[in-house]
Amino acid sequence: MEMILCNRFIAPLLLLSLCLVVPLAVASDVKYCDKKAEYDVQVQGVEISPNPIARGKPATFSISATTGAAIAGGKLEIEVSYFGWYIHSETHDLCDETSCPVSIGDFVVSHSQVLPGYTPPGSYTLKMKMLDANKHELTCISFDFYIGFASSVADS
Repeated sequence: MEMILCNRFIAPLLLLSLCLVVPLAVASDVKYCDKKAEYDVQVQGVEISPNPIARGKPATFSISATTGAAIAGGKLEIEVSYFGWYIHSETHDLCDETSCPVSIGDFVVSHSQVLPGYTPPGSYTLKMKMLDANKHELTCISFDFYIGFASSVADS
């Protein structure tokens, strides 16, 4: 009887622990802003580390992409929404986020940032446009991410 009760609780605990660990390694689903557009830069995926993001701690977004033409420079325009409501935008020099010039083939755009400890936990959407030096839109994607309840304020 004791063994049956033990097995009854182990399976749900194992399932719960897998649900907590697996999202840490999974890249986010990427959606193109315009599904019919033929963007010059194709995005293979986005990796978020850590996932979920912890408030007040560094978070890194790594975007794997490929291009058929060299890119001398440009910028990234980023918009963030919280539960569908626009809350923040910023612009970054493309060459600060990857090596320029970007050669034909695969490349990674990587951005790290510490979100303030007061950032509300929950679901966010990031929309990113990549523009070349002539302001031609190379790609436009969006993906969801989650900010957890953890905060470095509590660690201090």
